[in-house]
Amino acid sequence: MENFFKLKENGTNVRTEILAGFTTFFAMAYIIMVNPDLLSQTGMPWGAVFLSTIIASIIGTLVMGLFANVPYAQAPGMGLNAFFTFTVVFALGFEWQEALAMVFLCGVINILITVTRIRKLIIKAIPESLQNAIGGGIGIFIAYLGFVNVGLLSFGAGVPEIVPLNTANVLLALFGIALTVVLLIRKVPGAIFIGIVITTLLGIPLGVTELGETISFSEALSQLPETFGAAFGNPGLLSLFSDSSKIPMVLMTIFTFSLADTFDTIGTFIGTGRKSGIFSEEDQRALETSTGFKSKMDRALFADATATSIGAIFGTSNTTTYVESAAGIGAGGRTGLTSVVVAVLFFLSAFFAPVISAIPSAATTPALVIVGIMMLSSFSEINWNDFEDAVPAFFAGIFMALCYSISYGIAAGFIFYCIVKVFKNEAKDIHPVLWVSTALFILDFIVRAKL
Repeated sequence: MENFFKLKENGTNVRTEILAGFTTFFAMAYIIMVNPDLLSQTGMPWGAVFLSTIIASIIGTLVMGLFANVPYAQAPGMGLNAFFTFTVVFALGFEWQEALAMVFLCGVINILITVTRIRKLIIKAIPESLQNAIGGGIGIFIAYLGFVNVGLLSFGAGVPEIVPLNTANVLLALFGIALTVVLLIRKVPGAIFIGIVITTLLGIPLGVTELGETISFSEALSQLPETFGAAFGNPGLLSLFSDSSKIPMVLMTIFTFSLADTFDTIGTFIGTGRKSGIFSEEDQRALETSTGFKSKMDRALFADATATSIGAIFGTSNTTTYVESAAGIGAGGRTGLTSVVVAVLFFLSAFFAPVISAIPSAATTPALVIVGIMMLSSFSEINWNDFEDAVPAFFAGIFMALCYSISYGIAAGFIFYCIVKVFKNEAKDIHPVLWVSTALFILDFIVRAKL
């Protein structure tokens, strides 16, 4: 195990990696129940989506851990599953089988742009100040994600405000945050994971931690054939391009899936890998010059690219690298052993879904908030006194939380970076890949406005 994952070389050990795996899993375990709840609204059988979610997460995360040796977990992405359900199926009128076919094609496109080094060129083209802004922005985003998940904020009259502190769920979350802070200050090993466990246990007498209700494993397994391979049937891939009048809409939808998926992943890798040292300077140099899969970043990008198509085959929306992986990284995870632990826990969750779903948001919110605080240190690397650096960094960092989207934050940063450079008469300094990426983001906004 030491030789395979290179634990000492990465400054970690088996115990730390296992704790990190548990921390990441519990921070993202909500997807096991939420994804089938969302996608089943399209007519997909709940049990089949439940198992598809778990299978896609296991395969994607194992590839990430065993092939790339990095501590990232994959699962069907929030936001992309909502786009799948409410826009592609409900608003545009596609069958869920056709939506799965589009997700599969999105995965194929992501594999192609990874193998052809386009994804690597995008990362290379992002200026260092924007990379730091993305890292700090993801910190704000995941902390905000934690606050929203636990219901600490309300949005009456369209204005976010703190809710009355009189509900057990919110009070438990605030206690969990304070407890985790104290444990970290006292340098208690496994502080973030311990915080999750204690907060979950305290939630039992408060009525916050409750066993969830779900169908049995055997019943879910009997439904899986309904979604497995459905992307390739009719309706599905065979019918997707049969109506010539719908082809432009199909292509724009695939483009939207692919763009969001690509930049969510790039943002997560840059934001969490830069400060933690998971992707070292040597690895960054290899990324710029290597061909094939010689660097960890190469292999991680390929692992992420393949996961989407695999998920679509089984019957779920885009599988992507989870920003909640930052919780495990914050707990010390540095190698693929963390990912393997997450994959094992996803496997067990297929049989113990009621127990896994009992972990309340009040218990996972502290992990997300604390890791968010840790990631804000990336902002210190930005020259905020230089207004020309500060503007794109601000939009990249802040828009992630305000728009509830990593890719939108990156889009805002790219656009304002180009504006600043053009009006400083420094347009020649903008990397061609950055020009293209910015144009694609603008095109994406236009497409979404018309969808």
